[in-house]
Amino acid sequence: MSAKTLAEFDFETGEVLLLDKPLTWTSFDVVRKVKNALRIKKIGHAGTLDPLATGLLILCTGRKTKEIDLIQAQEKEYTGTFRLGETTPSFDLETAVDMARPYAHLTDEEILAATLPFVGTIQQTPPLFSAVKIDGKRAYEIARNGQEAEIKSKTVEIKIFELTRIALPEIDFRVVCSKGTYIRSLARDLGVALGCGAHLTRLVRTRIGEYRVEDAFSLEAIQALRPPRPEGEGRPRIERPRTAPNRAGLQYYAALQADALAAKEHQATETAPAAPESSPE
Repeated sequence: MSAKTLAEFDFETGEVLLLDKPLTWTSFDVVRKVKNALRIKKIGHAGTLDPLATGLLILCTGRKTKEIDLIQAQEKEYTGTFRLGETTPSFDLETAVDMARPYAHLTDEEILAATLPFVGTIQQTPPLFSAVKIDGKRAYEIARNGQEAEIKSKTVEIKIFELTRIALPEIDFRVVCSKGTYIRSLARDLGVALGCGAHLTRLVRTRIGEYRVEDAFSLEAIQALRPPRPEGEGRPRIERPRTAPNRAGLQYYAALQADALAAKEHQATETAPAAPESSPE
């Protein structure tokens, strides 16, 4: 953990706070939660994380908000999982699979070779389901309304793209890259290169510059510092659920989780030992 405890932070004067973002929370959700919990007047984040990504989210408060641009410009490190053979419009689990193709014929050597052209300075097109602005609107707003829009490609740098596990249809990876790189787009582009399609199923941001997720605090630890509200001040707090997939537009992900839970409960029922029959009197 950080060498400094949370109780030692002076958030009003200015701090750089490392937080491990929960799954399905937007970066804005986290900023708002921390701001309200600790009653911080000035706070912002240094680099967005998608709702279905977890890991390092850096919050800057007070005078330290002046360092946001500097922190955002530093290189990023991610780990995660791509699934080959299926594509989705969002390039991740936010939207349903729209195409499936064979993948079993691919060898480890072919998959590894396909990663090589993506190392270095490349042109990358961000996903339509992203925060990129198009004519003053966020791209994801256009996408979630079922509309199409053209997004221009941009130059990014991928310093390291290594595969740490190949267990088709899944492959695990580690990527070190520049600001503005979309790992979901990398999944899409790798799938195109392999001819089978791919999408992102898990993403963890492990590092921004010298800041590491191992030194980050949990949202629960930060909320535990919340000072008591003076008697009679304002309205009573309304606690939001820890995860809120529908607020983030993640209906497909929510459905997947519901299906997985139902399957697990069904399996538990089938494998449970039968109750002994009562013997006749």
